[in-house]
Amino acid sequence: MGAAMLLEISGLTSHYGRIQALKGIDVVVGEGELVALVGANGAGKTTLLRCISGVQPMTTGKISFGGADISRMPAEQRLGLGISQVPEGRQVFGPLSVEDNLRLGAYRRHGPDVPADLERMYEMFPILRKKRELPAGTLSGGQQQMLAIARALMSNPRVLLLDEPSMGLAPLLVAEIFKTIQALKDNGTTIFLVEQNAYAALAIADRGYVLETGAVVLSDVGANLLANDKVKEAYLGL
Repeated sequence: MGAAMLLEISGLTSHYGRIQALKGIDVVVGEGELVALVGANGAGKTTLLRCISGVQPMTTGKISFGGADISRMPAEQRLGLGISQVPEGRQVFGPLSVEDNLRLGAYRRHGPDVPADLERMYEMFPILRKKRELPAGTLSGGQQQMLAIARALMSNPRVLLLDEPSMGLAPLLVAEIFKTIQALKDNGTTIFLVEQNAYAALAIADRGYVLETGAVVLSDVGANLLANDKVKEAYLGL
């Protein structure tokens, strides 16, 4: 393993009313790792992310971050610790300019670093610089996804939670988004990636977990999961 564990989830269960959405999840994400969680729609992937970021209550289990138990900590405090989520469906602030969206990502931070980080985002995503004065709602789906990722990075997170970043995007844009995620990983960003596109996710992941109806059914090195017959059959259509 080598990497120190940054995020540790053990025995996590969560309910919507009487319906059990998650059934005892164990997941670990090491410092600097890219860990992918793949599974079909409705498997509980988004619920797990919402439990980590604190917007969905967990029933039992434990979430540790940087060695501290955050299981009962409110969502805004978790953000302060460095847990930043890029929500499913991007959710950019449409009427606001691209630059204002980015600045909102840094709203908890003050000081000289914010302009420097803004510049870094524009270097990473040149299209955002070009469109920085336009309302975010005028961007294409792929550009909005880049903006959502850049906005999350503006909070200087210790871990980036990515929820279905390829959803609804054309194949060419999917490739571009995954190239971006790979670049972030290469820069040492810790990433927990939740994705329906199992092939793209596992291809760049250090490790992966397969979730089925609220339970982890497989976990292994990303490359091993890609070669796993069960995964091939269920998720890769091979």
